[in-house]
Amino acid sequence: MKRLVAMAAMVFACIAGTSNVHALQRGAIAEDANSVTPLLNGQVAPKTTLKMADGTPVSLQALTMQKPSIVLFYRGGWCPYCNEQLAQLKDIEKDLVNMGYQILAISPESPARLQEQKLETEFLVTLLSDDKLDTIREFGVGFYVDTVTELKYKTYGIDLTKGESGKSVLPAPAIFMLDKKGKVLFSYVNPDYKVRPSAELVLAVAKTLKKEM
Repeated sequence: MKRLVAMAAMVFACIAGTSNVHALQRGAIAEDANSVTPLLNGQVAPKTTLKMADGTPVSLQALTMQKPSIVLFYRGGWCPYCNEQLAQLKDIEKDLVNMGYQILAISPESPARLQEQKLETEFLVTLLSDDKLDTIREFGVGFYVDTVTELKYKTYGIDLTKGESGKSVLPAPAIFMLDKKGKVLFSYVNPDYKVRPSAELVLAVAKTLKKEM
C-alpha cells in the first residue's frame, strides 16, 4: 500500500509541476487537454451549483460539507474508459463508504442522460450534471475539443456539451479527494483519457488520507 501511495504522490507531483506554470489561467477552459490547469493540493473547491440526475440544483459546497468526498470528473456515459473506471470504483465503493467517504461523479452530460445511467446501474455514487460547465471550469480540468474529434464523435451519435464560445468542451479525466472544508488533499489529472488510476490505488490513497482527517 505504501508503494501505491508513493506512486500516486509522484504522479501528482509531476502533474502539479506542469500546472503551476499556468496557475493564473485557472477558471478558464483550456485550448486542449494538455493545457488544463487543475486545482492543486491545499486549494479549496469552488462554490458552484450542479444538477442531480432528476434536474434538482445542488450546491457542491453543501455536498462536500457533509463528509470527505472523492470527486470524479468523467467525460460521459458514452465513454468506455469512463465506464470501466466507474465499474472498478463499484468494486471498492462499500470500502470507501464504510470509511466515511462519499463519491461524487461529475460530467458535462445533461440530467436526463444521467438519469438513464442511474437506471442502468446500481451504484452508491452520486451522479451530477455540470451542463453549464461551471464546476469543470473552476476545477481547471475543462478543455475545448478540436473540430476533427468533435465530428468523429458526432458520427457515433455523441453530441458534446458546448461552452459560451460555441465550442464543445470535455473534462480531462480527474479525481480529487476533499476534506469536509472542501480542501484538496489529493488529485490525479491526466490529459490522456485512456489512462485512469486503478481502484487499488484510489483505495490506498483514501485509507492514508482518512488518517489525516
